[in-house]
Amino acid sequence: MTHKISSSKTWWTFAITSAALFMVTLDNLVVTTALPVLRVDLHAGLSGLEWTVNAYTLTFAVLLLTGAALGDRFGRRRMFAIGLGIFTLASAAAALAPTIAALDAARAIQGVGGAIVMPLTLTILSAGVPEKQRGVFLGAWGGISGLAVAFGPLVGGAVVSGISWHWIFWLNVPLGLVLIPLALRRLDESHGPFGSVDLPGLVLVSVGLFGIVWGLVRGNSVGWGSAEIVGALVAGALVLAAFVWWELRAEHPMLPMRFFRNRTFALANVASLLMSFGMFGSIFLLAQFFQTVQGYSPLGSGLRILPWTAMPMVVAPIAGALSDRIAPSRIIGTGLALQAIGLAWIAAVSTPTTPYIDLVVPFAISGAGMGMFFAPIANVVLGAVRNVEEGQASGANNAIRELGGVFGVAVLASVFSHYGGYRSGTAFVDGMTPAVYVGAAVVALGSLAAFGIKRRPKAEAPAFEPAFESAA
Repeated sequence: MTHKISSSKTWWTFAITSAALFMVTLDNLVVTTALPVLRVDLHAGLSGLEWTVNAYTLTFAVLLLTGAALGDRFGRRRMFAIGLGIFTLASAAAALAPTIAALDAARAIQGVGGAIVMPLTLTILSAGVPEKQRGVFLGAWGGISGLAVAFGPLVGGAVVSGISWHWIFWLNVPLGLVLIPLALRRLDESHGPFGSVDLPGLVLVSVGLFGIVWGLVRGNSVGWGSAEIVGALVAGALVLAAFVWWELRAEHPMLPMRFFRNRTFALANVASLLMSFGMFGSIFLLAQFFQTVQGYSPLGSGLRILPWTAMPMVVAPIAGALSDRIAPSRIIGTGLALQAIGLAWIAAVSTPTTPYIDLVVPFAISGAGMGMFFAPIANVVLGAVRNVEEGQASGANNAIRELGGVFGVAVLASVFSHYGGYRSGTAFVDGMTPAVYVGAAVVALGSLAAFGIKRRPKAEAPAFEPAFESAA
């Protein structure tokens, strides 16, 4: 009887955290196939479209570490429900947005809610499953995260074509309203060992990252040598340096710099950053290619990316199951190498009149690589720290991965704008091709970092460390 109760509790925990994870991760890229429609309906320029993606990913990335810390301090179940509430309300605001500026603001608030929910899905799941089944469940968690990223363009395209772009946000509302009471009823409350929130660290990292992203997004339109852009980039870099200085001295840092002395943790996060840089930046442009250049509907565009989005469904579960028997560095490194090959192939064959059949194989290769990355990466990161530090480690990895996406969209859009634009199909491809080549090169560097990962046994907490607390 006890086994059945335990099993039921485990599966409820997995189901609730997975549904929440899918919802907040999907919104990273659900707007990509809606971008051409938004450009027309809301009279948006390239900068406004970039912020439609980056307003979400920037607040998401910056506040992920704070979301984990708030859960440790005030209760993970409680903050998980609050994060879902913020995300749900912001989704309704995005659906009602009358201008691109209003939409970008709502997307930023969505990112706040998502930043609270995302790291807590992992810590709640990790605490709620039996130790011997942990690798399987975390592999499934990583696979679901990858699927959500991959399915974003397809879901967005289907909804935009079938109803309107507003409904890509309205769909979150009923799901959020169902998940909040389920979480409060079915999840156990738990706390972490850290007793305070690192507010100076939060302010420094937020200001620094905003300055850098602002400079990257506006560089082409304002001029890379202008006082605004140079000032934003230099100030952002200096503030981030101050953030590192503070974190080295803070009593309860939001991102302990000692984590990066662990080779496994450091290289796993480098690989995550570079993977997201290339993937998010490339999808931002490729999702527009089929509509802007080849004239397909949003749904038609999403369906044509399906070989990319469907492959993780097959590959991620296999990669997750193998990650306990095969060195994760080999799985992740091979996955990123495949993704780099696929992106370079796409860039090589893309023209305004490229037959779709020429893109199927490189899309499938990229999708297989994505599935091989997402499944084992969470287990590698959590395996590099002590149990009581999993919340911070999870938040750090997800934050770094999201920041990779922010920088990827900003940099690859800048490359696109420098070499091409929206003037014609030929101009679009002229900009997209070098941008996707850059994305492929960055992902290839991520593959090299992944092959350097050495899996180490999890460090045990010393006797004086506060124990992990859990209460029903």
